[in-house]
Amino acid sequence: MTRQPVVLSWSGGKDSSLALAALRADPSYEVVALLTSITREYDRVSIHGVRRSLVEAQAAMLGLPLHEVVLQPQSSNDAYEAAFADALGRVRGAHGDGVLVAFGDLFLADVRQYRERLLQAAGHQALFPLWGRDTGMLAREFIAAGFRATLVCVDTQQLPKSFAGRAFDADLLGDLPATADPCGENGEFHTFVSAGPIFDEPIAIDIGEVVFRDDRFAFCDLMSLSSLGHRCGIEQADADGHGGHEDS
Repeated sequence: MTRQPVVLSWSGGKDSSLALAALRADPSYEVVALLTSITREYDRVSIHGVRRSLVEAQAAMLGLPLHEVVLQPQSSNDAYEAAFADALGRVRGAHGDGVLVAFGDLFLADVRQYRERLLQAAGHQALFPLWGRDTGMLAREFIAAGFRATLVCVDTQQLPKSFAGRAFDADLLGDLPATADPCGENGEFHTFVSAGPIFDEPIAIDIGEVVFRDDRFAFCDLMSLSSLGHRCGIEQADADGHGGHEDS
């Protein structure tokens, strides 16, 4: 059987990791690369605020190349879409015209339609390996499988600031208010995954300071333990959204 090549939209978070695990378990697909949005000036994953060095460490432990959607701070939707189209051009050059682009989205129909429209305009098909899964069950499966994740961004209009920096574990699920989705699909929180069955080795991280930005978002700065000598703050981390939606 010929396996279809797939590039996975990669935020470094829980849903991205679950999507990769699902795709690797499906003999129809071969994940050939990751695609990550990076805000150039801050050198961090857009929306999540995670350092580029950490997603590079993830890619190394996954054995996959990392392609970047390069954004400027305060990027408009038009600027995001132009950067996304440019990144897809580089993806085609590296992996061919027939590559699929996968996302870890779970149930937000408007986000799915937006992604499908962007990809259709560029001649690609979208793939959603987790679509429709029960988010409570998925969250528990993530924990039971041995994944380790940390909440790196919390929307304080939906959750208390104290959730930033917490481990995504059974205790956290028990503490979530009834209004919060267990996987953070409504933007309640975003995560960084430092260990799990998809990685060759765990990524050792340090839990840094929590910074409050835009009167709304609490960011927990993470750093690889191998680079603590080059520590810098998160004050300029990009919290601005765009027409897309980053996986939690």
